[in-house]
Amino acid sequence: MCEKTKILLLAGEDSGLIYANLLRERFSNSEVKTYQDYFPTSSLAVMGFIPVLKKLFFFLKVARTMKALIREWKPDVVVTIDYPGLNLKLASYAKKLDIPTVHIVCPQVWAWHKNRIPKIAASLSKLLCFFPFEPGLFEKTSLDAKFIGHPLVDTFDNDKKAFYKDESERIVAMLPGSRLGEINRILPRLLETVKLLSDDKSLRFIVPAATHRARVQIEEIVKSAFPKDENCPVEIQDGEARNLLRNADVAAVASGTATLEAALAKCPTVLVYAASPALVWFARRVIKDIKHIGLANIIAEKTSLPPPMPELIQEDFTPKATSSILRKWLDSTEERARAIDALNVVTSKLKTDGGTINRAIAEINQLLKEKEV
Repeated sequence: MCEKTKILLLAGEDSGLIYANLLRERFSNSEVKTYQDYFPTSSLAVMGFIPVLKKLFFFLKVARTMKALIREWKPDVVVTIDYPGLNLKLASYAKKLDIPTVHIVCPQVWAWHKNRIPKIAASLSKLLCFFPFEPGLFEKTSLDAKFIGHPLVDTFDNDKKAFYKDESERIVAMLPGSRLGEINRILPRLLETVKLLSDDKSLRFIVPAATHRARVQIEEIVKSAFPKDENCPVEIQDGEARNLLRNADVAAVASGTATLEAALAKCPTVLVYAASPALVWFARRVIKDIKHIGLANIIAEKTSLPPPMPELIQEDFTPKATSSILRKWLDSTEERARAIDALNVVTSKLKTDGGTINRAIAEINQLLKEKEV
C-alpha cells in the first residue's frame, strides 16, 4: 500500500488561511499538518516590530516546534503562504534538509529591500506569485518563480448579494479603512467631501463598517461632522464593502486591498490615505522602487500602463481635491467610461487560465513528481 503524501501547510494569518483551507480540501487524500495543529491563529497573527518583540520567546517556541516537526515527520513538501518573517525561515530550514519548498505570495521586494531577493531565492524551490511582474524580479536567480493569477479574481463574484438601489439614485461609496487609526484620520476628510457633493440630491453616500468597533467609531465621527440639527446624508452599513463597490457609481477608498476590490468591481475610484507623520517619514525614505501605493496602480506601473486610480496621499488628500475627482466621473459619462476601461485593462493582467488555486495545485504536484524521480 502506498503511503499518503505528507504536506506541511503553513499559514499564520487569517488571510493566508483562506488559501490554505482551499489547498487542504484539494489535498484531502494526503496527510496535512499546519501551524494550527499546535498553535491558535490568534496567537500567531501579530503585526509590527514592537508587538512581535514582546512575543519573542513565543515565536522562538513556534520556530523550534515546527523545525522539530520538519526533522522528525519529514514532509514530502513544505508549502508556506505569506507570513514571510517566520515562513521563509522555516522554508530555508526544510530546503537544507532536501525537502522541496513552495511559497505562495511574493514578499513585497518590488517596494523595498530588493537585497532580500537572493536570500529568498535560496530558501525556496518554487515561488508562486499573485502579480504578473513579480517572477521577473527573480530571473537572475535559480528560483522557479511563477505567476498563478490573483485569487481575488477567482472569488470576487462568488458572494454577490442583492443590493437595494433606486433607479434614480447614484451611490458614492466611502471606505475609510478598517483600523481605528485609519478611520480617525481619513473619515473626517471624507465627510467634508460629502458636504461638498451633497447639493446633488441624487447621491447616496454609504460607509461600510468592517467590525462592530469600527462602526462605533464611524458613528461617533459622523455625529460630530453632522450635528443633530443637520440632515445627515451618510448611511452606515455593516460590512458588505465588496458588494457596495459592485453597486457604487464612484468611490473614495483608503489604500489597501479594498482598492483592488474596487478595481475588480469596475468602480471609478479615488484612492485616499493619511498616515501618521512618523510612518510617512519612514515610508518616503525606505520605499523607493514604486511611485504609487494602490495595488491597481502598481500593476499598471510595473506593466507600462497608465495608472487607473487617482491617488490623494497625506497633504494632497483634501475634501476639495477628492470631491473634484468624484464629481468629474459623476457629471461626465465619457470620463466615467474612460475610468472603467482603464480598470478593465489593469485587472485583466491578474487573470490566468484555470484559476489561481488550480495553478497552485499543479505547481505543487509537479514538485512532488520531480521529487519521486
